[in-house]
Order: sequence, then structure tokens, then C-alpha cells
Amino acid sequence: MSSDTASQDSRPYDIILYGATSFVGQLTAAYLHQFLSQANKDKADSVRWAIAGRNQDKLTQVKDQVGDSNLPILIADSEDAQSLDALASKSRVIISTVGPYLKYGEPLIKACVDNGTDYVDLTGEAIFIKAMLDKYQSAAQASGARIVNSCGFDSLPSDLGVLFTQNYAQQTLNAPCHTIHMRVKAAKGGLSGGTFASMATILEEVGTNKAARKLLANPYVLNDDPKRPNIRQNSVKVPEWDAQNKRWLAPFIMESINTRVVHRSNQLRGYEYGRDFKYDEAMWMPSGLKGRLLSYGLLAGMAGFAAGMIFKPTRDLINDKLLPQSGEGPNKQERDEGYFDIRFFGEGSHGKQVLTKVTGDKDPGYGSTCQMLSQSALCLLQDISKQEITGGFWTPASSMGERLIERLQAHAGITFEVLSIAVNHS
Repeated sequence: MSSDTASQDSRPYDIILYGATSFVGQLTAAYLHQFLSQANKDKADSVRWAIAGRNQDKLTQVKDQVGDSNLPILIADSEDAQSLDALASKSRVIISTVGPYLKYGEPLIKACVDNGTDYVDLTGEAIFIKAMLDKYQSAAQASGARIVNSCGFDSLPSDLGVLFTQNYAQQTLNAPCHTIHMRVKAAKGGLSGGTFASMATILEEVGTNKAARKLLANPYVLNDDPKRPNIRQNSVKVPEWDAQNKRWLAPFIMESINTRVVHRSNQLRGYEYGRDFKYDEAMWMPSGLKGRLLSYGLLAGMAGFAAGMIFKPTRDLINDKLLPQSGEGPNKQERDEGYFDIRFFGEGSHGKQVLTKVTGDKDPGYGSTCQMLSQSALCLLQDISKQEITGGFWTPASSMGERLIERLQAHAGITFEVLSIAVNHS
């Protein structure tokens, strides 16, 4: 056992959930308690965990809601670097639900990097990931800290769905798909105040910062190798007619983060999807006039929201009057009645096609996300050794891959299925 491993094992906690009083933080705490209460039974190596944040009273409320009188509470503040350093030194893995990450995320990542502590979060902010990667990659590689961003609905189903599809193509076609189209067939779920706050922060940044706007437009923004590909990527920016499936396509709001994470996974897995791999995402809408109108209506709504968030007067009005506040989100019934169904159309050589799907049985942004995030942390903790995956910035597919797929199917209500394999003779 290395001295580094020994020091990790001597830490008082295996997992600390930072931001436990946020809406998704409360859901994550409840899920972790439920899952670990069962998993820890009759095990000598039970997972030791704690909740953390800056407000003792609110954390106590979360502890009471969870129903675990022995759950430790730790105090730390994103504006107090010393408190975050102490927090990171106490745990093997930190889960962060404190967004917007562009505003609040860096101090905790720095603390984890400095202490060789593994880290997972929910960010859908590509600009944030890029900035942290550029600033802390070398230090994380040296300290052994494994930083895995985007472990919720952004961007885990996309990242692992592509991996699952490519693995099946490799097994059956003896080659990866050169192109995959992801389509959101159906989804039902609400958005919390924290999600809107993150979206608003990104829109504000790109609205005032031309360099950030240029970065966000680059599909390879998270690829940091000097010989990264420069293949023109498809992108559904306006409604399109999908002739093959006879549906209208509308832009998918998470495409700008999901596609970037998928391309970074391809790099970190040694470009096993191919250096000319193409990937795009869109939402399926109905056929006919209804689908066309819905597609253009959705585009207009997205454009209006984006324009409104760029300028401070309209941004303040939208934040105060129209959006849910931080800590608010869909209720339990809405989360339990939510779901998502996304499809992956893989195109191989000689017209061969692979069709797969990834589904979730809860609200995607909250009911499913808190389970995905928790299982990502547990997978990194229990299934992936520091020798197998060393320090640095990783994606879910490149760091945990197939083992995380297994966990999600077993414990998080997520399914990965092959629907068909065919040859297109058209």
C-alpha cells in the first residue's frame, strides 16, 4: 500500500456531500442515506459520509429530513478557502452541488486538487470545466485528485449512452460507429432555481465575453491534446425535418455541454470512436404541422430567454418574477412521475446501423440526477482504484465507463438497451 493510499484510508470520511442544503443537495442526501443504510448492513467496510455547507441551521434541517441522527455536519464556505481546504483533507471523495459553478465552483476544486481528493459534480457549464482543466490539470495529475464533472443529466446519459452504443458496435460490427445522432424521444420533469441560475450565469458570460462565446461554440473545447480533431460537427440549431424517422427536430438545450463531454471522452479513451467521429443531439417533435409549430415555438422560447438573460434589467426581472428561486424545484410526485427516453442512432461502415436507448424512471434533472451523482461518487470510491485511473480531469465515460453503467442499471433506475442492428440499403 502506498503512503498516498494509506493517508487516504486514514481520512475520517469516504464521502462528503457539499451543498447539501441546495434543492438537488437535499435529494442527494436523502438518496445516499437510503442507499447506504441498506448497502452498509452487515459490512465491516461501510461508507462513512457527512453533509457540509455554510449554514448550520439549514444543514440540521437536512439531517432531520434525512432521519439519521448520527449523520455528521461540517461547516465550510465557498468564500473561505481555509475551510474548504480543511473539508477536502477529511474525505476521499467530495460531491459538490453548489452552483452556478462559474461563480462558486473553483475554490472547492482547488482544495480537492491540493489535497489529492476525488471530486464529482453536476455542472453543465463547459466554460467552467475548460477553465478548471487549463488551470489545475497538471496539479491534479501530481496530487492524484480525480476530478469528474457533469455526473448528472448533464452529461451522464449522453456520455455513457455513446460508450454503450460504441461498445455494441465494436462487438457486432468489429468497428465503432463513425457518426451517432442522439435524439430525446421523450422527457418529463421540472427545473429548479439552481438550474436556471446556472443557465443564467452562462448566458450572462457569453453575452458580455466574446472569448467565452467563441470557446462555447467550439465542439472540441474540452479536448486538450495538441492534435485534437477538427472535423466539422453537425448541430441542430433550427428546426429540421428528420426524413428517416418522419419527425421534426428541435434544438436540445443541453447539446452545448453534452457533445463537448462526449468528444473529450473520445480523446481520453484514446480516440477509440475514431478521430473523425461525429456526434449531435436534438429533440424529437411530432410530425406534421403540429410538430413544426412546436419546434419553432420551442426555438423562439429559448431565444427569448437567452436574449432576456444577457441584459441586466431583463435578467433581474426574469429572475425575480418568472423563475423558481434557489432551493425550489419539482415536488416528490412530480419527480416520481418524471422520466426520460433518449435514443442513439449509430452509423457504421457500409450502411450498417445500431440503435440503442437510455431511459430513466424519474424526473431527469432531479429524481434521476441525484441517483446518478451519488452512484458516480460511490463508483469512483469503491470500483476504480487510483492506480487504474490516476489524477486529472476526467469524464464519466473515461473514468468509470462500463462499471458506472452497471451501477446505474442496478441502483438508479437507468436502463441501457440495444433496440436493433440493421443495414440501410437506401
